[in-house]
Amino acid sequence: MKTSKLLAIFFMASCLSASVNASEHHGGHGGGGGGERSCVKPQLTKFNPVHLASVAPGSAFSFWAFNVSKPEQIQVTVKAIPVEVTTEAKEGFFLVKGNLPADLISTAARINIKVKSKISKCNGENGWLVKITE
Repeated sequence: MKTSKLLAIFFMASCLSASVNASEHHGGHGGGGGGERSCVKPQLTKFNPVHLASVAPGSAFSFWAFNVSKPEQIQVTVKAIPVEVTTEAKEGFFLVKGNLPADLISTAARINIKVKSKISKCNGENGWLVKITE
């Protein structure tokens, strides 16, 4: 009789452990109801000028932003200086354009892009470096 009770307790404990592991593993995927728990991260690509290109002060830059619902979500900085950008809606993405700050001369600078979402785990960030000449 004691062996059967021990087996029952072991069986219940293993079922509980499997249930907890499954809920921890699937909790962040948003499965089942979709809703606010699921998201698609933004994709930021087609950087122009290319990474490590030499450019003049005030030069234009552009990139494509996929999986962004509103252009207001996109924030761009260069050496921590906020940069005003324009967006053009294309089929499935935004074409984002801006200009480097004209007062940055003879330096390397990162064009840093942040996409803010209502759900913080859905935020995105990317960027690239350019060499600003005289």
